[in-house]
Amino acid sequence: MHPQLIIFDFDGTLADSAPWFAGELNRVARRFRFREVEEREVELLRRMDTRSILRFLRVPSWKLPFIARHMRRRVAEDAASIPLFPGTPDLLHRLASRGVPLAIASSNSEANIRRILGGNSQHIRHYECGASLFGKARRFRRLIRRAGLDPYSVLCVGDELRDIEAAREAGARSVAVSWGYAARDLLASGEPDLLIDAMDELLARLEH
Repeated sequence: MHPQLIIFDFDGTLADSAPWFAGELNRVARRFRFREVEEREVELLRRMDTRSILRFLRVPSWKLPFIARHMRRRVAEDAASIPLFPGTPDLLHRLASRGVPLAIASSNSEANIRRILGGNSQHIRHYECGASLFGKARRFRRLIRRAGLDPYSVLCVGDELRDIEAAREAGARSVAVSWGYAARDLLASGEPDLLIDAMDELLARLEH
């Protein structure tokens, strides 16, 4: 079935923000008093789901909204230094030119995403932003209702295990991409409908 709507995650899927977040993490840890991460532990975190990461960092759940607000503010300050992945502009342009409605669901803010996308934001029809770490399924359902679609006709593209789980909870199909935050073997364990390793492969799959 050809998708009637494609919902993209942003950070780690369209934007190459992982290096920026890695550089910011220990400063945030000191500010909010959770465990700092050594360089050798970064790859270990890529093999953990979100709840395991929070336990590893010893972040209590009550701090999450404050950390998220701070991170969105820091992204706004540094947006000019956060690039898109090289294939992102072509991907969005070619999909939009085929008439496929595109959306973004993210914990980042819409203002930050539009600034990082620049002119590419013209290809995005819907935004659902500011989602909590575990609130993405609700955002997916809202986008699907707004479009008036059967959930199974929707593809959700993301780079984390929670993206796969949220798509399944919303009744949509999931596409996991391995160039973002989570390691490929962790994504595979979530059994997405598709697991993609390169941007051009993603474009080929979505076009054909």
